[in-house]
Amino acid sequence: MKQQRRAQLRDFLRTRRARLTPGDVGLPSAGTRRTPGLRREEVALLAGVGVSWYTWLEQGRDINPSAEVLEAVGRALQLSQPERAHLFVLAGLNPPPAQRVPESPVSAELQQLIDAWTPRPAILRDRYWNILAINDATRAVFGYDDSDQNCLITFFTNGRYRGIHAHWERVAPTIVAAFRAETAHLPDDPELRRVIGELSAVSTEFADLWAQHDVAAPTQEVKAITHPSAGELYFDTTTLAVIDHPGWYLELYNPKIGTGTLERVDGLLAEPVWIPATSTPG
Repeated sequence: MKQQRRAQLRDFLRTRRARLTPGDVGLPSAGTRRTPGLRREEVALLAGVGVSWYTWLEQGRDINPSAEVLEAVGRALQLSQPERAHLFVLAGLNPPPAQRVPESPVSAELQQLIDAWTPRPAILRDRYWNILAINDATRAVFGYDDSDQNCLITFFTNGRYRGIHAHWERVAPTIVAAFRAETAHLPDDPELRRVIGELSAVSTEFADLWAQHDVAAPTQEVKAITHPSAGELYFDTTTLAVIDHPGWYLELYNPKIGTGTLERVDGLLAEPVWIPATSTPG
């Protein structure tokens, strides 16, 4: 296994080096090159490491590169985010957290997919549980409106949303534990600090649960709510990662078979959209 990984590391570094020219990295080009791409000594210069050390790394020798050195090599070779993570794995290290990039708008195709899930609720959120997009079923079933910007904040501070949950007190600890697990690799992220700080300031319940430091992986579960006009509704929930947008997740709610939920939701969507009361801290 280790030998295979070293062989892959050799091939990976060589192919990344071969695709760059001196001009790509701001170095002068002198003379004819027998092979395409940068020389090993040029990569070593750009990364700030010794030529012998980089040669050993590219040869797959049994050395122990640090994360800092691998980062420098990745920058020298102009690696993309997936390539950077791949380099760490091949070198036997855990990949570093993905660098945060500005969120792009939700594409028309993705919004169409979310809308097509109607009459079933669907929510697109990011890694901080900020809401990116919803469909009409989410508005009708859960009472979401434009004031709801973050799933976690809504769960703890919106009185009418909290009121429809049949088992709010039992579910709350698992919600916080799942949020901690999902964001554990972003301890210094300013957006994460904002969400935690804002919520802790207005909800002692969240602050107490967050202080317990419980961690749990999100699982498929049944969401039970009591809608003010449709009555008892039960959904199987599934969370899917959006592969071309790291940090985006699509939460799909499927009416549980045998509970009459689908029929009641169909009837609910035929009525005027539920206009929720003013939100109050819970």
